[in-house]
Amino acid sequence: MDMPLNQFKRALAAGETQIGLFLGMANAYAAEVVATAGFDWLLIDGEHGPNDLQSIIGQLQALGQYPVKPVVRTVDHDTARIKQLLDGGVQTLMVPMVETATEAESLVRAMRYPPHGIRGVGTALARAARWNGVEGYFGKADQEMCLIVQIESVAGLDGLDDILKVDGVDAVFIGPSDLAASMGHLGNPGHADVKAAVEGAILKISAASKAAGVFSADPVAAAAYQAIGASFLLVGVDALLLRNSAVALADKFKKAESGKTGAAY
Repeated sequence: MDMPLNQFKRALAAGETQIGLFLGMANAYAAEVVATAGFDWLLIDGEHGPNDLQSIIGQLQALGQYPVKPVVRTVDHDTARIKQLLDGGVQTLMVPMVETATEAESLVRAMRYPPHGIRGVGTALARAARWNGVEGYFGKADQEMCLIVQIESVAGLDGLDDILKVDGVDAVFIGPSDLAASMGHLGNPGHADVKAAVEGAILKISAASKAAGVFSADPVAAAAYQAIGASFLLVGVDALLLRNSAVALADKFKKAESGKTGAAY
């Protein structure tokens, strides 16, 4: 059996623009619906979404028959949790709240087998290795791993230069909402100071020949970030798409019913 290739890592390395969506509903059926929508990548969110290991694996299985590229955001930096995710088949991991090169180095090691890392060996139980069905898995696994570190605090911005020097960090994703909170602008990621900080970080990441990513549901802002070097973007959230569409539909018919009732008088 052949080793699954990490197409997202290859797309980032080639500088191809990747447009993606948060998956936070923790449901494989919903993930498969979104997989047909035309996004380049989908982020299964283990940090804020109610996902666990089994729901993440279920979504990976659902997405596997489609060309869309799955990425998983872990809840924290815990190496044991990372090991389980990698064994479950995750090849691209986004890790939140990275603030120092030391943290980045630890994450790189968590995603690699000895002697270059500390990933535990348990391929007989690992979906990633197809339960020992992938020939030569140990010699191929490390090169298919893709680490995205997330910068979302003032401390992270301060440590960005050193983080970018860490071998094994493939990409850096800027989280404007948490960054705004860290900068004293809670709930206002569109603040001019926050946007300037995001733009400065994207320029710095691109100059270091790393892939730069950012979240923006505003098409104008997203295009501006792309113009200065952001190559992978998240542009929405599955739960919000469902809620906003449901609210709009209910409102549409309630207004029609209200107008009909008023006309009777």
